[in-house]
Amino acid sequence: METKELHRGRLIDHLQLVVSDLAAAKRFYQAVLKALDVPMGGEGEDFFWADELFVSSKDSKAAQGHLTGRAHFAFQAKDRDQVKAFHAAAVAAGGRDNGAPGERPYHPGYYAAFVTDPDGNNVEAVFHGAAQRSAPSVKITF
Repeated sequence: METKELHRGRLIDHLQLVVSDLAAAKRFYQAVLKALDVPMGGEGEDFFWADELFVSSKDSKAAQGHLTGRAHFAFQAKDRDQVKAFHAAAVAAGGRDNGAPGERPYHPGYYAAFVTDPDGNNVEAVFHGAAQRSAPSVKITF
């Protein structure tokens, strides 16, 4: 592990994806996370991570030889422009368009884009509208 701090936010502590092609996943998620201003956390021989997202090959000890199934998860975006940047970066890095940036009917102001990653996971970036955070994240130092 390359960092001595973790930043956590809301409901999910972490998410692990076990992928069939770690190199393709790394290209995809590095591009997506860069567009969302989220730094990579680190990497090992058979995994990489950023914030709450861990991605590993099926050869990693944590995966126990099994791929995860198709998942849907959403990254928080700071504004509509970041949703657009996410979509463009994801498609350019090997993702497949699964819903161009735009308003969705889920609630007023829900602006999102969807892309399937190289393993078929439905990855979203969403901006819910103007909000004020009480803190940027929960900081854990060890």
